[in-house]
Amino acid sequence: MTNNLFKHAIALTGGIATGKSTVSNLLKLHGFSIIDADAIAHKLLDKHSAQIALMFGQDFVENGKVLRKRLAKIIFSDEKEKLKLEAFIHPLIKDEIYKEAKVFEKQEKTYFIDIPLFFEKMHYPIPKSLVIYIPKDIQIQRLMQRDGINEEEAKLKMSNQMDIEEKKDLADFVIDNSSSLQNLQNEVEKTIKEIL
Repeated sequence: MTNNLFKHAIALTGGIATGKSTVSNLLKLHGFSIIDADAIAHKLLDKHSAQIALMFGQDFVENGKVLRKRLAKIIFSDEKEKLKLEAFIHPLIKDEIYKEAKVFEKQEKTYFIDIPLFFEKMHYPIPKSLVIYIPKDIQIQRLMQRDGINEEEAKLKMSNQMDIEEKKDLADFVIDNSSSLQNLQNEVEKTIKEIL
């Protein structure tokens, strides 16, 4: 596939609990379109819940919906299970992202594709990236608060991703989310000016 498909796209990424959803919402308020890989994944998991039940067991599905928290527990702790799920779901997510990107490219304006593992997987030839950044100690705190987990579990979840400092170095644009919401709004506005 040619890179032209993502001519107007910017990959929106960061680490777990760095505030991608908040930034997505702020960008939407500024009129940008967002393709959300996680939302697509959730939709596809439920759509293929019967297949998930076959692959991982009936315990992980209830009323045609995948119990994502339960599934995440084994995915985060067992590399083999994680790869099994990724081999099944990633191609489906990719098809959906390509489909939505085609629609947005016709509008000839900048849009964002929210892909948590953009740098880790490198599945998408998107020329530019925006990283939502917070220092690691704050990331651990926020993740513990958000998911109600201890420091060890937070570090385990983070170990499944590339270090946030590395991502920051690879990014074309960086938004710092380590202080207040007001500050984050200013950062978003500043970045939009840079991008446009």
